Amino acid sequence: MAGTARALVFPGQGSQAVGMGKDLADAYPAAAQVFEQVDEALGESFSTLIFEGPEDKLTLTANAQPALMAVSLAALRAVEAESGKTIAEICDYVAGHSLGEYSALAAAGTLDIAVAARLLRLRGESMQRAVPVGEGAMAALIGADLETAEKIAAAARPGPDGDQVCDIANDNGGGQIVLSGHADAIERVLTLAGEHGVRRAVKLPVSAPFHCSLMAPAADVMADALAGTDLRAPLVPLIANVTAAPTADRDDIRRQLVEQVTGRVRWRETVESFAGLGVTSVAELGAGKVLSGIVKRVDKSVDAHAINTPADVAGFVAAL
Repeated sequence: MAGTARALVFPGQGSQAVGMGKDLADAYPAAAQVFEQVDEALGESFSTLIFEGPEDKLTLTANAQPALMAVSLAALRAVEAESGKTIAEICDYVAGHSLGEYSALAAAGTLDIAVAARLLRLRGESMQRAVPVGEGAMAALIGADLETAEKIAAAARPGPDGDQVCDIANDNGGGQIVLSGHADAIERVLTLAGEHGVRRAVKLPVSAPFHCSLMAPAADVMADALAGTDLRAPLVPLIANVTAAPTADRDDIRRQLVEQVTGRVRWRETVESFAGLGVTSVAELGAGKVLSGIVKRVDKSVDAHAINTPADVAGFVAAL
């Protein structure tokens, strides 16, 4: 399908909102079944938290991660049910931002939904435990390129008590790059950004410094968990966060899921890879419109849109 390929992409943390996916569950039995499977996998009425809140509990990392996966898979199941098509007939590649990579793998059949939910619960818990609250932070640089961000990160590392961690966590594209590390280093980033001509630097309201070397304890937990998890070959290739390249190899996927806990999410490079893969259409399945918006900013030639309501499902299916 060179030149006419489609990619499905799946959002990461920050896209969550109370009530997400409720209209899909109400409209499509296949979508409702996803929430039932996640409830059973986690041993609680997790869908009640997703649909009704409270927001502060939903935004906890250990809850937001499986919740966002559930909504993404509910949207996909609705599309599959309404179209009568398999994912291999709907798209040519899948990709997800951070936790969205688990959603992408569940969509592609590598992971069962229940397994993905339990892994994401564990991932969220282990990431939260890796760094004591208050010791880590993240900041977004708006209007920065990668070279400038790397210079700022290097300048922020030296502290009064020795070097601290300050890594590039997300190269999102569209001039947005996120840095992650020790809280003091991130405070220095906020000052250094202006000195390097960055338009704006914003400290993010996160509970831990994701995608940096401080997450090594969480990576170890996930390595153990994934070593005991049966992965099936994906029905369509995954474009991995840490390489921005497609793979369908189970050993590669297992290793890359561990690496992405501490590694950079190369989303800009992922979008830039679409041209070489013949991808001209991107659909974001799940909560929000963050990724489809980034795709449009990075490559205006790609048709990108979000699918998170029954009307979106109907429109997408009609166009298949």
